[in-house]
Amino acid sequence: MSPKKETQKSAKSATAIGKKFKGLTHEERVAMKERIQELKAAARRGPRAGKADGENAVLAKIGEMPEPERTMGKRLHAIIRASAPALSPKLWYGMPAYAKDGKVVCFFQSARKFNTRYATLGFSDKANLDEGAMWPVAFALKELTATEEARIGALVQKALG
Repeated sequence: MSPKKETQKSAKSATAIGKKFKGLTHEERVAMKERIQELKAAARRGPRAGKADGENAVLAKIGEMPEPERTMGKRLHAIIRASAPALSPKLWYGMPAYAKDGKVVCFFQSARKFNTRYATLGFSDKANLDEGAMWPVAFALKELTATEEARIGALVQKALG
């Protein structure tokens, strides 16, 4: 090996020593693995997969959540299903989500999922929530009262356009 190549190689490896890769967090890696499993399961089921499969998977995932998020997840599921029956429940990165024509419109993220201080109701770019040049697409949830439930129902209906 030429002295120049050896110098380049040693300089390169010296910079990598002692540095920790700061890529995905543990929680993000888990979510990615869950998404891969969801895609594999969908491929195995093929076109015969129905709403019942998604419904069961979403309810099972909600059932795994700690309280009070489990209760909140069940209530959100009921609100979304009642407000937008056209949306199909499915798992998306290990989170309960609701899709139209296979594209996720909204999802519920447990605070525990990414170690945050509140749960989140989020909307994808497929949701028709546009208001001018800027609008919210995620909402922090600490609890659900009748006011929040009514607002969520209206947002879900608006998201479908």
